[in-house]
Amino acid sequence: MESGIKDTGIRFDEGIEPKEGPVGRKIESVTSRLPSDAFLWASIGSMAVSLGLQLTGSRRNQHVSNFIGQWAPTLLILGLYNKLVKVAGHDRQSSIIGG
Repeated sequence: MESGIKDTGIRFDEGIEPKEGPVGRKIESVTSRLPSDAFLWASIGSMAVSLGLQLTGSRRNQHVSNFIGQWAPTLLILGLYNKLVKVAGHDRQSSIIGG
């Protein structure tokens, strides 16, 4: 069973060293200093605050609770990005180069 996609033998990533722009380097240098579990604890904290606001029963607090509760996935994704930068990104390239 063939997929219909043929291998042309052309490799676009050969001999090309990826370069980060100044904004990307600045973001990675700042986020690489944060411990990876800071994002996990911030996410757990937002869920706890959201639950507390939901339990108050106030209609206004429930709207605020939904807003704060939606921070959790974003914080977890930022933590994943932070971990990737530490494992395969800025830190690894800097240590190879000697920076």
